[in-house]
Amino acid sequence: MPAAALKPLPTQSTSKRAVLLELPYEPVEKRPLPPGRPREWYVTHNRRLKAMRLAIALLDSGVYMPNQARNEKIRSTAQLIGVHPPSDTTCHMVRALMRYAR
Repeated sequence: MPAAALKPLPTQSTSKRAVLLELPYEPVEKRPLPPGRPREWYVTHNRRLKAMRLAIALLDSGVYMPNQARNEKIRSTAQLIGVHPPSDTTCHMVRALMRYAR
């Protein structure tokens, strides 16, 4: 076995600060989006980001199955983490993310 295979690869932490495990969600630092894209791209991008944030918050709070994440539960989680209430489309996307992550 080559010596390079035995040496672990260097890793880089994506977090600049420690994450408290008691909190179900902590927002990340926002960066500006690239200019020059069609408006629909920005709408879809922001919807995906919101769905990912909500899915992560639901998983952190103990909701592991998509059938446990009804629209009311997703919207109450959004209120808990300080995100505007999601649309039905975004709620559907949250459940899809939870389904395909398994």
